[in-house]
Formats: sequence, structure tokens, C-alpha cells
Amino acid sequence: MPTQPDLICFSHLRWRWVYQRPQHLMTRAARDRRVFVVEEPVRCAGPATMQREMVHNGVTVVRPHIPFEAGLADLVHVQRLLLDVWCNEDAVDPGTLWYYTPQALPFSSHLRAKLTVYDCMDELTAFAGARPELKLLERQLLARADVVFTGGYSLWEAKRSLHHNVHAMPSSVDAEHFRAARTLTSEPADQRDIPHPRIGYCGVIDERLDLSLIAEMAESRPEWHFVFVGPVTKISVLSLPKGANLHYLGARDYSELPAYLAAWDVAMLPFARNEATRFISPTKTPEYLAAGRHVVSTPICDVVRTWGARGMVRIAETPDAFVDAIARALRDADPNRLARVDRELADDTWDHTWRRMQDAMANAALRVA
Repeated sequence: MPTQPDLICFSHLRWRWVYQRPQHLMTRAARDRRVFVVEEPVRCAGPATMQREMVHNGVTVVRPHIPFEAGLADLVHVQRLLLDVWCNEDAVDPGTLWYYTPQALPFSSHLRAKLTVYDCMDELTAFAGARPELKLLERQLLARADVVFTGGYSLWEAKRSLHHNVHAMPSSVDAEHFRAARTLTSEPADQRDIPHPRIGYCGVIDERLDLSLIAEMAESRPEWHFVFVGPVTKISVLSLPKGANLHYLGARDYSELPAYLAAWDVAMLPFARNEATRFISPTKTPEYLAAGRHVVSTPICDVVRTWGARGMVRIAETPDAFVDAIARALRDADPNRLARVDRELADDTWDHTWRRMQDAMANAALRVA
């Protein structure tokens, strides 16, 4: 039985798209309370409704379905009505409102909860296609929030002057899940015939990747095979580098990822240096490490100071330097490396992060009361 009041989470990410920070945290929140994840609306041909889907013990995804004929000016009004009807029908009494996106504020600002949380996992205003009103909405959300979490230290530095109670909570790792990659011997059929050495990337493929870097590496080392596992979004598939040694396998379920990582020789984070990557703290870094892979990354700030400074990740900026770093990783036979990795990851778990968040939320609630 739930022992805490309900939590309503407003997310810009679909629950069934990529399993990442919201899923890890909300499933832990659901251990002692009902959790409802309200997604962005889906356009439909029928009447306006709220669709519910139980996705995990205690976690229900709530998805507004809004008719095609409803204009943009009607969206906020319809979503607010649907929200109120749903809360009444399901007897939802939110103790906590948890925001991943400020865009949910216009239709949810009338709800009253004991605690409002803004979990700022990315700088959404810097992403391709960001709506112009997003900056204003974020300022309004920061004014309402009782506690703010950030997905990394760079983002914390950018937000700490905007709110009195900001905590850096970098994304963590389900080490046991990814550590399975160290002992797996069978591999997915779509990867089985790709020659070695394999250099792999796992994650969303979008404007944050340095496509020129990838193309130059693939051309300079035709005997290396570059494997990409993840959905392509916000960029055209036609814009991806092409070549016999470039393999795009598409999105895969979270449960399948260790099997892909198990047969990579090196994992990579080939991110571009642009506004969209300025504040990122890639979740894949500790996941790659837990899987036992060597990791090479471009100089993303949070990767450099969190993992590069500790010798866990090789950092390279240019195509030549990246190729050289991969070559050194392929030759690395340090028998003590995995033991060092495990020591570094020991406290970097989602359970640990969730406990820290709960402590910060409890302290914020005391100040509000």
C-alpha cells in the first residue's frame, strides 16, 4: 500500500521511447506512492480523452488524446480540463508535482501540491526545435519550484543563481544491469556478422552528434566498424554518414542493451561542441563503463571533469586524436582497469541518487510547511 501522497510527473519524453532518467527515478518513487507520468498530448480523430497505461508497479502513464480539429489556442484549455477530470475520476491527490518540462506549466499551474520539483535534466532551450516561449516558462517554473535538480554539474552551475535551492544530481547507472555485458557470450543477430574491431555508440542520434567527426573516422579507418544503437530524431536519416563500415541498427529496448555492448571493442561518445551539448552529462558514460567497455569521448565538460580527470575515459577532440585514442584503447590490456571502474561506480547508483533527492525534497518540504 502507498505510504506517501501521489506524485504527478510532467514529461516531454515518451515513457516507451528511451529508458533513461525519468524511468529510473519514477520507478523508485513508486516504491512508496502512486506515480503518474503525464506525457505530451497525442492528436487523435476521436473525442478528447485521458488514456491510462500501467507501465510499472505503481507507475501509470497518462496520455492526453486531443482531436485534430482542436487549434493550438485550445490545447492548454483542453489539457487543463482533461487533467481535472482525470484527477477527479482517479482520486488523485498530488503531494508532489514533478516537472521535466516547463511546457506543462500553462495547463497544470492551478494544481496545488505540498511540493513542486523541477528536475532539469537538459537545457531544453538549446535543443533543435525548442519553442521560443520555453525560456519564459522556465523562469515561471523556477519561481514556483521548491527544489530544483539538475542532470549534471555544468547545468547546476548555469541554474544555481536562478533559484535558492538547486542540487546537482548527475544521472547514475544501473551497474548490475550493464555489468552483465562483461560475461555475455551470445549477441544479437543484427550485430553478429559485423566484423571487429567494433566501435559502438548507444543513445539518441540527433543534432548533438558530430557527424563530420564520425564520417572522417570511418573513412580513415575502413577496417574499423562503427555501430550505432538508438533512434534517429530531429535530424534526417539522409544526413547520417554512409559507408560499408557504418552500421545503424535502430532503437532497442533497454533490456537488450547489454547484449550489444558486450561485443563492442570500444564505446564512444562522439558529441559535437555546440549549444545543445554545452550542459549535457551523458548517462551513457557510466553505463559504458559498467559494461566493461573502454570509452572515448569528445571534450564534453561534464565528461572531462567527472570521468576524464579520473582516467576512466579517454578524451579527444579532433578526428585524428579520436582515432588515436581508440587505437590506444584497443591495445589497452590493463588487468586492474575493471576493478578501478567498479570502485568509481560504487556510489554512482540510481538508488543512491534517489535517496539524495528524497533528502533534499524532505528538507524543502520542511521549509514550505
